Amino acid sequence: MAMASLARRRAAEAVLLRRPHAAGVSAAWRGYASSAEESDVVVIGGGPGGYVAAIKAAQLGLKTTCIEKRGALGGTCLNVGCIPSKALLHSSHMYHEAKSSFAHHGVKFSNLEVDLPAMMSQKDKAVAGLTKGIEGLFKKNKVEYVKGFGKLVSPSEVSVDLVDGGSTIVKGKNIIVATGSDVKSLPGVTIDEKKIVSSTGALALSEIPKKLVVIGAGYIGLEMGSVWNRLGSEVTVVEFAPDIVPSMDGEIRKQFQRMLEKQKMKFMLKTKVVGVDTSGSGVKLTVEPAAGGEQTIIDADIVLVSAGRVPYTAGIGLDAIGVETDKGGRILVDKRFMTNVKGVYAIGDAIPGPMLAHKAEEDGVACVEFIAGKEGHVDYDTVPGVVYTHPEVASVGKTEEQVKASGVAYQVGKFPLLANSRAKAIDDAEGMVKVISEKETDRILGVHIMSPGAGEIIHEAVLALQYGASSEDIARTCHAHPTVSEALKEACMQTYDKAIHM
Repeated sequence: MAMASLARRRAAEAVLLRRPHAAGVSAAWRGYASSAEESDVVVIGGGPGGYVAAIKAAQLGLKTTCIEKRGALGGTCLNVGCIPSKALLHSSHMYHEAKSSFAHHGVKFSNLEVDLPAMMSQKDKAVAGLTKGIEGLFKKNKVEYVKGFGKLVSPSEVSVDLVDGGSTIVKGKNIIVATGSDVKSLPGVTIDEKKIVSSTGALALSEIPKKLVVIGAGYIGLEMGSVWNRLGSEVTVVEFAPDIVPSMDGEIRKQFQRMLEKQKMKFMLKTKVVGVDTSGSGVKLTVEPAAGGEQTIIDADIVLVSAGRVPYTAGIGLDAIGVETDKGGRILVDKRFMTNVKGVYAIGDAIPGPMLAHKAEEDGVACVEFIAGKEGHVDYDTVPGVVYTHPEVASVGKTEEQVKASGVAYQVGKFPLLANSRAKAIDDAEGMVKVISEKETDRILGVHIMSPGAGEIIHEAVLALQYGASSEDIARTCHAHPTVSEALKEACMQTYDKAIHM
């Protein structure tokens, strides 16, 4: 036992030693810059990575300008992605609960109906409030905000076609490309945002489709499919791969798919789309097995294309100044986020790595810290991922398949929500927690949660991985009772010893 504890401490110390410590540096200037003046930092893109980088740069005393083509800050995430989708997920969940669960809890009513315009209005209100909030933060931190499409014309100059007309040149000692990503298209499937929509169009449908086909069983497709499924659509998900969410832990994924099927979502896996006909009132989608075989026609009112995203790096002047990208269009950067062109940096979805808003934010902070002479740091091994269905699925670290492939001896602890008192009390006990730790040291390697509020609970595990904690560390930490978080504690107890309530 003493040897195991010593090994765990050494594992934790090794993690801490890998974390760089900031060396202080500051500049005194704070204030608005005009486009005619040279900024210390110019950020192209006002999404999660870009606006966070701009604010952090200003906080570090750097004269900062942010260029955003949309005319509204927050990028895809805030305007047509993370935030509006979560608003609709919440509203649709409330309707579904009222329809299917309230009576069971003793709450009865009649004439329940969906007011879709009101639901969309609530979504838009949330988005508008948050975009204005970021503008307020820009003013507070004295970040100059230029509305227009920015294009690199030299390593220190950005040409901007202004939203209100005309153009200007913005000069900067350091330029950060934070242009985000765009919807990945499918050959032969043309998105018109009417019958065939992207996630943007799926967030703004004027009526509930009777039949919705989702192409792609990733995070976005399953979330948007869940929204319309709850509101009454017959949802079919078509996926080329043999599994939904391929990056998810296999055991969790299987249980997750069963849960979605229980909610009446249908899946056609190992299936490819070979034809689309929009000539009629709806859409006729022709599909066949991924390996080839007999074709099938699926009728739909709306088809959502959710086959992933690609970096938005074309047409922004990278070629003109010699910035290198990979075959997928991702900008290649070093550990300080600098491209091969001195003074030009890139972050977020524009570079390799997970295309997640919170990852982009971490990139943005670390990048400007490097520019300011500090030591920025992002640990990509501890970036969490969440699918915001109900229940939610959240994970951090390695899947069991990844750990097994690495050859490291490991141990697994699991705890079902059916044995969690809070989940039972609220009658929401579908799911489980799974913890994987290294056998020799008990250092946690991965945590996977399917539960109500999993996206909130996962951060205890993120912190544990960040600091090299063991499953015993979490198991011996007092958790409030009754909470769903106790399921994580019990899973950790089961990992290194035995759970109490199972």
